[in-house]
Amino acid sequence: MNRVFVVGVGLTKFEKPGRRENWDYPDMARESGTMALLDAGIEFEQVEEAFVGYVYGESTAGERAVYELGMTGIPITNVNNNCSTGSTALYLAARSIRGGLADCVLALGFEKMKAGSISLDSFGDREPPLQRHMDALALSSPPAFPPAAWMFGSAGVEHMERYGSTPEHFARIAEKNHRHSVGNPYAQFQREYSLAEVEADKMIYEPMGLTRLQCSPTSDGSAAAIVVSEAFVERHGLAAQAVEIVGQAMVTDMRASFETGSTIDIVGADMTRKAAEAVYAQAGLTAQDVDVIELHDCFSANELITYEALGLAEIGEGHHLVDSGDTTYGGRWVVNPSGGLISKGHPLGATGLAQCAELTWQLRGTAEARQVRGAKVALQHNIGLGGAAVVTAYRPAER
Repeated sequence: MNRVFVVGVGLTKFEKPGRRENWDYPDMARESGTMALLDAGIEFEQVEEAFVGYVYGESTAGERAVYELGMTGIPITNVNNNCSTGSTALYLAARSIRGGLADCVLALGFEKMKAGSISLDSFGDREPPLQRHMDALALSSPPAFPPAAWMFGSAGVEHMERYGSTPEHFARIAEKNHRHSVGNPYAQFQREYSLAEVEADKMIYEPMGLTRLQCSPTSDGSAAAIVVSEAFVERHGLAAQAVEIVGQAMVTDMRASFETGSTIDIVGADMTRKAAEAVYAQAGLTAQDVDVIELHDCFSANELITYEALGLAEIGEGHHLVDSGDTTYGGRWVVNPSGGLISKGHPLGATGLAQCAELTWQLRGTAEARQVRGAKVALQHNIGLGGAAVVTAYRPAER
């Protein structure tokens, strides 16, 4: 199998939906894609294939987005995998390189969203993709809370009841991520909030103490990555900026996840655990070898349970990492230096590729105010309910 490298990344600023006037998805794609091409130092004509992710849009929006960069007749595949769409596009691009089908592939993601919480049933005349999850949670009618907040909030309640975590642990995760985002010019929010402000904000899911500042916002934005083979890196002299994908796995829902009776498993911890184990085995790494992590903190509860699923802590002990400060600067790992989904924003199709961009900058040592000192190994986690978890490990090509 061929080795796989990221040699160029691009990112728009993530914005509140509609905040940038006349900013449609082709504009977003042009902005992030052009940045990625310039970063790689290549022309669009060298791209042989593209995988384009988005959740909300017409069937060939991927083609329309890429046409802003060029129209060369290449295969363009539209990708939709809920909140893991961006990393699914990256996964497919990497598979194309790894399998020797292409030497240079574009992975691009975008989203143009509507303000407000996301509906789990957009059509009304067919079974929602999450119906099986809702049935497993014994939910006979729509909850009074936003559905996604209810699902992840319920996982947080389960963790508190089983393992002794508290609402403050979850609030401190959000405080950390908002603090991290202050140094990120691409983040939707760039303001530091005190723990008291996080706890006192509008209540979204009271049983867990989940406030608005612990929830990822709807966002507009785009991200892109240029993924290439080792031969392409050598031919174009890109080793100094190249970051290698040393392990990658996608795992979808397993029957066992619905049989444990655990909300934590139903919202994806089981998928994440299996994907992480596969990635560590592929890369010859353990969680202790990782320096910097971008993980899917759609809600503060999911960040905490993902600590355990990724092997940063034993099951039931994720909240101790919050107590010890081991997930921020000066601790064992820096988790979500970008501000994460909670503060950077969450345009669904772009999120996974924005994580890739952040980790590429971290491993190059060019993340400026967010730089994790001496970062040599990076880990990415992106999850979508319905469902798919994608975990990716990276190392610099030259180390």
